[in-house]
Amino acid sequence: MACCTKLRGCLVLAVALLAIPISVQAQERQRARDLGVAPGIFAPGRWNAITDVAGVRVGQVTLHEGERIRTGVTAILPHEGNAYRSRVPAAVHVGNGFGKFVGISQVAELGELETPILLTCTLCVWKAADAMAEWMLERPDMRQVRSINPVVGETNDGGLNDIRARPLSAEAVRRALEGARTGPVQEGSVGAGTGTVAFGWKGGIGTSSRVLPESLGGWTVGVLVQSNYGGVLQVLGAPVGRELDRYAFQNAVAQQRGDASQASGPADDRGDGSVIVIIATDAPVDDRNLGRIASRAMMGLGRTGSSASNGSGDYALAFSTAASVRRAYDATRLQTAQLANEEMSALFQASVDAVEEAVYNSLFMATTVSGNGKTVEAIPLDRVREILSRHGVRSASGDDPAAAGDAR
Repeated sequence: MACCTKLRGCLVLAVALLAIPISVQAQERQRARDLGVAPGIFAPGRWNAITDVAGVRVGQVTLHEGERIRTGVTAILPHEGNAYRSRVPAAVHVGNGFGKFVGISQVAELGELETPILLTCTLCVWKAADAMAEWMLERPDMRQVRSINPVVGETNDGGLNDIRARPLSAEAVRRALEGARTGPVQEGSVGAGTGTVAFGWKGGIGTSSRVLPESLGGWTVGVLVQSNYGGVLQVLGAPVGRELDRYAFQNAVAQQRGDASQASGPADDRGDGSVIVIIATDAPVDDRNLGRIASRAMMGLGRTGSSASNGSGDYALAFSTAASVRRAYDATRLQTAQLANEEMSALFQASVDAVEEAVYNSLFMATTVSGNGKTVEAIPLDRVREILSRHGVRSASGDDPAAAGDAR
């Protein structure tokens, strides 16, 4: 039976890949650093991904079925053990609360995670939560558990995806959880980012990391985002959204200038959408200071051009994997060794920079996707490179983005 299940999963994936237009599969995409876009000052980790934080694993299942289903699920596991029995401190920051993030009230109250984190589409959050609860209850040493708090975030992919079909299955959730791995993380139009849109272009999953110098602790910060929000895109300060003539409120701006002929954007584009930011670190940080780290995610989003619009659900969740702050489920006393407030500033800087780069990666790695009667284009990287060069944008290393792209 197990072999049949695995074979069926492989066949589903093969069918999904065959359903993707060849033009989409063939598009050459590049991460931000391939374009010379390297926000901040600290170096990334080996994978430049959330999985650079030791023990953190990511699993993704992409649902690309027929002409209408374009969604999926992304799982983030905080460590290799049982997340319920060995809990990590965690905190949530709500930048704008127009969204559904199952389980965050208990995270805010207790300051800890007791399950992995799932990301999916809006109308599938409860199905994902139910499937993960069942999966967790089946884990070893969970027979006496009578309460569990699944944590599931979402963004609305109802443009490219027939979201009312609620296509996420328990099997897909299990595959994402059981398939979670360390190493490179697939980005762009995959997993929970399969049907998302950001700044009018195809959004998706993006990730990045930073490693602090040894003199600052040598800690690693890793970020993963599910981008589905809007605004006026800028890349390292360059006005990419305006130059590409695709940004929030552009019709209203054109009319204000008396130039209705330039009102080419969607009439109802107010920058709405949502974004979920997950921040992991191996620094020994308690839930209070993790809340401070999570709040810095909004600064990274602001750098990209977000204004956290009324219709946007902007959430950040941060957790620490450090053994010295881990919490046993049945502990009666907690003895922790954690960083003092004065040691937080470098972690704040790393978090802001990694959030910014993760968003760029979600855009630059996304491919053009058609579904549910719509097509959303991938952002044209040749145009982005040209805009960056024309505005004299340089990364922290002084690289010319245009030259960096040409060199490859």
